[in-house]
Amino acid sequence: MASICLLLPLSSAFTINSSKNHHRTTGSTQIRSGLRRKWVLRLQAQDNSVGTVDHAEGYNTTKRRDLLMGLGFCVVSSFLVGSSYAEAAGLPPEEKPKLCDAVCEKELENVPMVTTESGLQYKDIKVGGGPSPPVGFQVAANYVAMVPSGQIFDSSLEKGRPYIFRVGTDQVIKGLDEGILSMKVGGIRRLYVPGSLAYPKGLISAPGRPRVAPNSPVVFDVSLEYIPGLESDEE
Repeated sequence: MASICLLLPLSSAFTINSSKNHHRTTGSTQIRSGLRRKWVLRLQAQDNSVGTVDHAEGYNTTKRRDLLMGLGFCVVSSFLVGSSYAEAAGLPPEEKPKLCDAVCEKELENVPMVTTESGLQYKDIKVGGGPSPPVGFQVAANYVAMVPSGQIFDSSLEKGRPYIFRVGTDQVIKGLDEGILSMKVGGIRRLYVPGSLAYPKGLISAPGRPRVAPNSPVVFDVSLEYIPGLESDEE
C-alpha cells in the first residue's frame, strides 16, 4: 500500500481505503476496455494495411494501363499532328522521276506546237539524231504518262527499264503509236493525246495513281532510246 501512495498525490491517500473496492472494480473495467480498444485498433490497422495494399496494387495496375494507353495515344496523335502539319505547311509530295524537269517545262513554253490531222499535238523537247522507226519494228522507249493536271499515272522510269513494243501495230494507244513513228532515236517529245486517241475504257485509280476517265485526254513525255533491229542492220 505504501508503494501505491508514493505514486499518488497526497490527497488521494486519505480516500484510497474508502474507495478501495470501487477503484479495484473501475480499474479492472478500464483495463478490460483498454485491452479491447487495443485489439480493435490493431485489427483496424491490419484491415487498413490490407486495404491499402490492395488499393495500391489496383492503383498501380490502373496507372500502368493508363500509361500504355497514353503512350499509344501520343504515338497516334504525333502521327496525325505530323501529317496535318505537313499538309498545312504545303510540303511537296515525293518527287517522281521525269523526262522534263522544271527548267525543261519553262523552255517548253516557247517551243512551237505541232498538230497532226488526227488531232494529236506534240512539242519536241529534244530532236534526235538517229533514224525514225519503220512500222512494225521494235522500239525501246522511256515514257512518263500524265493526266492534264500533271499527275503521273504510269512511267517506265519508275520501273527502271525502257518499254519495248512494235510500233504501229496497236500494241499501245493510237496517240503514242503515231507520235513515236515520226520521232528519231535520241529524241524526247511531249505528246498531247486527245481522248479519241487515248483510252476508250479509261483506267481505274490506284494508290499513287489518278483515275483516267474514258476517252479523256492524256499527256505523254516520250524518249526514243533505240531501235534494236534497225541498229543491228546498220552496224
